[in-house]
Amino acid sequence: MKLSSSVFALLCLICEIVSIALFLRGFFPVPVKSSFSDKSKETDFPAEPQTGSGPNSSKAPVPLFKRVVIVLIDALREDFVFGSDGRRFMPYTRHVVERGSSHSFIAKARPPTVTMPRIKALTTGSVPGFIDVVMNLNSPALLEDNLIWQAKSAGKRIIFYGDDTWVRLFPKHFMEHDGTTSFFVSDYTEVDNNVTRHLDGTLKREDWDILILHYLGLDHIGHISGPHGSLIGPKLMEMDDIIKKIHASLISKESEETLPNLLVLCGDHGMSETGSHGGSSEPEINTPLVLISPTFRRKAGFEEPGILEQVDLTPTLALGLGLPISKNSVGHLIPAVFEELSLREQLRLLQINGHQLSHLLQDSNPTFHKEDGYEQFRVAEKSHGSWMKLYVDGNTSEVLSNMGKKVLKQYLEALKAMSSALSKQLGKYDMYSMIMGMIFILQVLFLLLLAMPEALSREAVVDIPLASSLLSLPFYLLCLFGSALHVLVCTSAGGPCYLCSLPWVLVFTIIVLSSAFTCALVSMVVRRMPTSNKTPTKNQSAGSDWTLSELDALLLIGTVGHTLSLASSSFIEEEHQTWYFLLNTLCLAVFQDVCRKYFREQRHRDEEEDEGPLLPTGAEEGPSFSPAVELGMSPGSEKWLALATPLLTLTCCRLLRSLNQTGVQWAHLPDFGHWLNSGDHKAFLSVLAAVSLVLIFLLVQRHCSLVSKIALALGLLGVYSYRAAVGNVLFPWQHSSRAVSKGTVEARFVYVFVLGILFTGVKDLLRSQVMPSAVDSGRLKSRGLWEVYSGVVLLVALLFRAHNLPTLACCLLIQTVMAQFIWKKLHYDAAQTTIMHYWFGQAFFYFQGNSNNIGTVDISVGFVGLESYVEAPAIFLTALSTYAGPLLWACHLLCFLSSQRDRAVMGLGHGSYCFALLRSIPAAFYVVLVTSLRYHLFIWSVFSPKLLYEAMHTLINTAVCLFFTFMDQERSARP
Repeated sequence: MKLSSSVFALLCLICEIVSIALFLRGFFPVPVKSSFSDKSKETDFPAEPQTGSGPNSSKAPVPLFKRVVIVLIDALREDFVFGSDGRRFMPYTRHVVERGSSHSFIAKARPPTVTMPRIKALTTGSVPGFIDVVMNLNSPALLEDNLIWQAKSAGKRIIFYGDDTWVRLFPKHFMEHDGTTSFFVSDYTEVDNNVTRHLDGTLKREDWDILILHYLGLDHIGHISGPHGSLIGPKLMEMDDIIKKIHASLISKESEETLPNLLVLCGDHGMSETGSHGGSSEPEINTPLVLISPTFRRKAGFEEPGILEQVDLTPTLALGLGLPISKNSVGHLIPAVFEELSLREQLRLLQINGHQLSHLLQDSNPTFHKEDGYEQFRVAEKSHGSWMKLYVDGNTSEVLSNMGKKVLKQYLEALKAMSSALSKQLGKYDMYSMIMGMIFILQVLFLLLLAMPEALSREAVVDIPLASSLLSLPFYLLCLFGSALHVLVCTSAGGPCYLCSLPWVLVFTIIVLSSAFTCALVSMVVRRMPTSNKTPTKNQSAGSDWTLSELDALLLIGTVGHTLSLASSSFIEEEHQTWYFLLNTLCLAVFQDVCRKYFREQRHRDEEEDEGPLLPTGAEEGPSFSPAVELGMSPGSEKWLALATPLLTLTCCRLLRSLNQTGVQWAHLPDFGHWLNSGDHKAFLSVLAAVSLVLIFLLVQRHCSLVSKIALALGLLGVYSYRAAVGNVLFPWQHSSRAVSKGTVEARFVYVFVLGILFTGVKDLLRSQVMPSAVDSGRLKSRGLWEVYSGVVLLVALLFRAHNLPTLACCLLIQTVMAQFIWKKLHYDAAQTTIMHYWFGQAFFYFQGNSNNIGTVDISVGFVGLESYVEAPAIFLTALSTYAGPLLWACHLLCFLSSQRDRAVMGLGHGSYCFALLRSIPAAFYVVLVTSLRYHLFIWSVFSPKLLYEAMHTLINTAVCLFFTFMDQERSARP
């Protein structure tokens, strides 16, 4: 079966996407939800040692608190309360913390530090899987045993106001609720007012037991302006006033006859230095936990807060309300909360917690008896029995007290050990699905490698022996073997298996495809093997016109070297350094080629054909091209402009490295972006943004029609107006004290011109199909592609923050000078040009400030021009902004190859194939790496986010290759 290179590459990427999805389904298994009957009950409480088996031996503990108010402030960092910001902006909270009727802690949130997984952790006590990052956009009902269900089952009346994620997770659990969307980050005022407006009336009522308030404004401000923005202080003061109001109301209703109330102040996650969250940096995982109640007694004065896990709050609240602990909770009690109880009561609560953790350890770990914490708990329980025997006998000696304190210490050590062991077991891997996905990905990679000579030949046609493979005996034997293996695995697998749950027809189809791929690979290997008595076939001859040059070797070595470097967690965290190094090396190699072209060839013109440029000269490719003449300069200056191009590229890249610090080691250090975004330098940022927008217009408009040029100019003016409306930049006549708006009208103004430019470009592409002249058709088609490209540039300019507009301008500048003086004049072929575009795209991904940490994803761009959360456009805009660098370079490559009529007609096919190969090499390597390191210490904080980025990048490349294939088929269809 013969396929063009572009179609072949597209099909390979589609197969790879399906394979990666299967691998992710095994690596990130969707948690199996417990049924409603699988919940902890009061009858599950263990009997107290030495009290017999009477009805009171396993009774529930007495509640410690009458009412509980939980104030959850989204993205509340610990330094917002315990640091200098807390003293300035939250004076009342700091006063309560220092007065003595409270306990303060730094609660560490496990990654992923996004809202929905953190709510799960706070209510179930379990550690959610990393796949919950994806599910965060559409939270399903939580069926797992949780604190909210236990409270409702016990007759507790719960009221909730705030983030509607709670309402989706716990439908029909609240006596009263009012949810607000958490995704419209441009709103940081109404989203909190909708919560506070209920507060006065609710605090006066007596018909509730638990009040949950989830405030979102601080998180939204962080996404907009970062943790040091001017809006952070007023929002913290607003939250402080709310804490004061709630605390005063609870105190006024305290009486000696009733149990005390409890006020809990906490955050679901923190906030990175860029204002985002999702990763595992210290500012993102460190959240404050302040427990305020008159029952607490400690010395006045500020003490350094203790450190605990966020999940420890779940069992503490459960036993504090006299409820069973959730079955899947991995947290342990916070001892300070119960230190005012009698020693017997403290030991009883620790025994209940230990009993729950030990049973969870038995269910999740076949070798539970070898765990130190489990043995320590058994020893502590026996010691507890001995202590109870003395206590029941009426012993009141000091020996009993010392023995009780020893048992208490044994319990605490056992609980911490079991909790730590359980936290490491984040989930069970579906190894069958992972291995099958890995096999498919490796098959696609080998298929791409074996097809390289044919895919990069002049014909750009790949002959896949698929038909002959389907009729071969090995194919049927492999199908039989695969089916038998599937039955064997399904009947012996002890854990959940996704493939085993699929219909047999679908599974058999997968087995057939895998077998066919294997046979086709073997046939292609045999066909590639050299034989002395066999004449080469047509395809073998055609493939021989692609040879490996010096630059090809550099590009391939660099790509493979970068792929191998991902085996280290440090290289993943600092991957941008690898791409910066490779880009610098590429510029130096190009500089060497320019010197060879313009100096060595001048001295050795007679030997030009032997030594020549890096690739064959363009003598057979049509008339020569002179960029200097086109720019109105003397032909003699062309070589100096060509020599200056790599140096200019190096200079731009070095400046962009200083604009956004990324990675882990240096991300906290100030960079030029922080300096620009400070309020004192807004005027300088305004000038820089305006200059960048003018430069963007000058670089993009050259290939557009007059109508598109006007639309582009007005659209870029709208971009500046939008940034001025939201307070990022200033108009000359505008004062910095002007009220900040959402900029909805200005953003929609830009969207109109984006759609207009895209419409004009698509219209030209369609008109090119009916042009009688091939020359006119090619010219119109090229202009249409450039106009579509300019529309994408305008949209990216709208989404980029003001300080990142120079990044976009430098991207366009490098593309222009490289196209004019390097790729055309040095006659680089489509494969080399594609690899260079890919490298530049990867580097600009990090120049934007992105990293392999999910916390650097700027979700605020998903709401530019929107007044409410709309899922589809929000996801599209966020993905476009995040991958703007790779997408712009891919679009430029398409426009560049399509406009080169004097180049090889199969340039688009070569480019599409190279994109597929460059994406498949790291994807295949990385799934093997993640599988082998699945028990690594940093698997969830480092390797898992990178795996999600690789999957998303593969999806983006598939979309790019789809467009390449479409344009390539149009050209092939024209006679």
